[in-house]
Amino acid sequence: MSQHLKIGYKASSEQFAPTELLNYGVMAEQVGLDSVWISDHFQPWRHTGGHAPFSLSWMGALGAKTERVILGTSVLTPSFRYHPSVIAQSFATMACLFPGRLALGVGTGESLNEVPASGLEWPEQRERTLRLKEAIKLIKQLWAEERLDFQGDYFRTQCATIYDRPETPVPIYIAGAGPVMAKFAGEIGEGFICTSGKAWDLYQDKLLPNVAAGVEKSGRNAEDVDRMIEIKLSFDNDRDQALQDTRFWGALALKPEEKMNVEDPLEMEKLADALPIERAASRWIVSSDADEVVERVRPYVEMGFSHLVFHAPGPDQARFLKLFGEQVVPKLRTAFA
Repeated sequence: MSQHLKIGYKASSEQFAPTELLNYGVMAEQVGLDSVWISDHFQPWRHTGGHAPFSLSWMGALGAKTERVILGTSVLTPSFRYHPSVIAQSFATMACLFPGRLALGVGTGESLNEVPASGLEWPEQRERTLRLKEAIKLIKQLWAEERLDFQGDYFRTQCATIYDRPETPVPIYIAGAGPVMAKFAGEIGEGFICTSGKAWDLYQDKLLPNVAAGVEKSGRNAEDVDRMIEIKLSFDNDRDQALQDTRFWGALALKPEEKMNVEDPLEMEKLADALPIERAASRWIVSSDADEVVERVRPYVEMGFSHLVFHAPGPDQARFLKLFGEQVVPKLRTAFA
């Protein structure tokens, strides 16, 4: 069980306008949370009521309005819409402005985000994985070297230098839903990201053991890699309200084959809205009892996750943060400290 539990807030860029979302990020610090993570979407999961503010601009604004919370992306894809050198420069700049408070969370991407913005043909998973690995390699070299000539299979630089960068590089968190990316995260990342609500054997038998195998291969210690999980929690004193709040995020309950290559938010919305509420809520902990939340979270902590980032689905995030900060957070810290 973790001795250094961190509790974070997932800022849902797909659901809220930039200013409103910024207020929630500030409130997350005020109620005592340790980190704020924003998703990086070009398009949201649904058209009606959807939003997609630019995550890096938003992080800069939040950094200026807060004092201590860690700011991260969960997750950003540095290998299609963005050239890795742009991501390396932007995070280096933010790390200079907010020392010790930045984290770069990355993943292989979703066609919903990358195809509409670029018109590219969405590649198979193998290429997406190779692109991400090469992008991370380039980003790390740009943070460490000057006048870099990089010749990769997908990316190139010529005499590239990032002039303004912090003394300590920004930690990179790598998202993974399978053993290959989990091992890669353990081998070269400073953190691993996954999401809750899936089969237990995925976490116990595939993800965390492969993170550990990657750490061992790298010669580092287990505590060198932060094991982060986004926990989907719909918490309200009114349990029926908590259940209904999950409707906006029905797309998360779609099976991979149901949403494969769906690039239009209108089509994704149609698929999600066709689901019964019980299935829409299937990925979420739905509760009106703080003690129940602790017990539903306990298995994740006991498996080895040490950074819990809570994603709430409802439209009233201020209400959630107030209730969560007052009723749930103290019990989590007591239970797992």
